[in-house]
Amino acid sequence: MGSREPVDYIARTREQYDALGYPAYTWVRNDDSPPFAALTKPLSDSRLGLIASGGVYRQGQVAFHFKDDFSYREIDTGIDTEELRATHFAYDLTDARRDPNVVFPLDTLRHAVDEGQLGELGPRAYTFMGGIYSARKVRDILAPAIADRIQQDEVDVALLVPV
Repeated sequence: MGSREPVDYIARTREQYDALGYPAYTWVRNDDSPPFAALTKPLSDSRLGLIASGGVYRQGQVAFHFKDDFSYREIDTGIDTEELRATHFAYDLTDARRDPNVVFPLDTLRHAVDEGQLGELGPRAYTFMGGIYSARKVRDILAPAIADRIQQDEVDVALLVPV
């Protein structure tokens, strides 16, 4: 394999929004550092929750919509990855459709459980389509809804997989 240049995601996002006729994308800026929460037990004894923004959904669920869809999907972590689908407007879906693990590492996490590196997976994973233009909707609606579900699942640590 030859070397590949890194992807300039800021430039790519600006070009994508320009091509779609959207107003210029404004990046969210958070000046406050999030609070640090140390693990209270080893990962090998922990329950992990998976949250991913790659637009993954289970066959039979409604696919994500094109513009500003701030809904989320619950996916049983015991699902066969052959049943997973992906849709997203902001990245090339070729690899994600061939192997959903590139944006939704469920098989990798199950392997970590099998190897004893991770205690267990939460019963459900949560997915949404990143690239949501409204930071307010993410802050006020999507993030609290997923945080509530993660707490109900009694996970010890969450893995956030951005796209």
